[in-house]
Amino acid sequence: MNIPQYLLMAVCYPISLLPFWIHYLFADVLYVLIYHVGRYRVRVVRKNLASAFPEKTAAELRTIERDFYKWFCDYIVESMKLLTISKKNIKKRMVFKGVERLEQCFEEGQSVGLYLGHYCNWEWITSLPLSLTDKAQCAQIYHPIENKGVDQLFLRLRQRMGSVCIPMADTLRKILEFKQAGQLFIIGYISDQKPNWINIHHWVDFLNHDTPVLTGAERIMRKFNHAVFYVDERRIRRGYYEAEFKLMTKEPQQLEEYQLTDMYYQMLEESIRRAPAYWLWSHNRWSRTREEFDKRFEVIDGK
Repeated sequence: MNIPQYLLMAVCYPISLLPFWIHYLFADVLYVLIYHVGRYRVRVVRKNLASAFPEKTAAELRTIERDFYKWFCDYIVESMKLLTISKKNIKKRMVFKGVERLEQCFEEGQSVGLYLGHYCNWEWITSLPLSLTDKAQCAQIYHPIENKGVDQLFLRLRQRMGSVCIPMADTLRKILEFKQAGQLFIIGYISDQKPNWINIHHWVDFLNHDTPVLTGAERIMRKFNHAVFYVDERRIRRGYYEAEFKLMTKEPQQLEEYQLTDMYYQMLEESIRRAPAYWLWSHNRWSRTREEFDKRFEVIDGK
């Protein structure tokens, strides 16, 4: 690490050592600063909520909006806490259900792919190795952060419990390395991001929107015939989560193209509608429209 990276760690590490009740005091203050003072992406959040839930009243939407910002601030301090939280404490606060289904796949010699969303505390899912046997290596695909100091900070907290981070560009190479070494593995894919224009191959009906989606996770899991699970995470109360592994298929190659992606978005929408405040509404998810996509491809075809 260079000097700025050391300085960032020198600030974050002692803060992470503070008890949870102090972290949540910080979160309460942060909520006032981000939502009431700074108004961080309030227009984006408000637009997304109104278009996703046209059936809800203005009062209902404002309640979800406020709850989202409260949870988002909790997510920030909870993620920071990953730097120092004990394994015993994280296992108490992040409970996994259906782990035996994953273990059964490993017993049968099959690696596993996990579909996740930016829902509840996805960072704490990296503690999964603490609840599994050592038959398989846990990993997650991630986008490297441009700021090297912040990138190293997140790599440290995401890999601290035994999981490894794989840059998206290296996914296939790393999977082939695992296979050549005879290593079973379980890889998490957070697949609800907005794709670049050149990566749009499929659209789904998601939260009342015609939505362009990433399909790379499906292609990888079909290519290598991984067992596929959806991670259905719930927030039990402040600082406590539960994630259930729901089997989607053990034979992805038998499904139609994009069927897995459609299933994932259906299940993610069910999770969001159950408790809307815990999805990342501040992301401008629907800025790419099919109309603009069609115009862009008309230009390309005309060349």
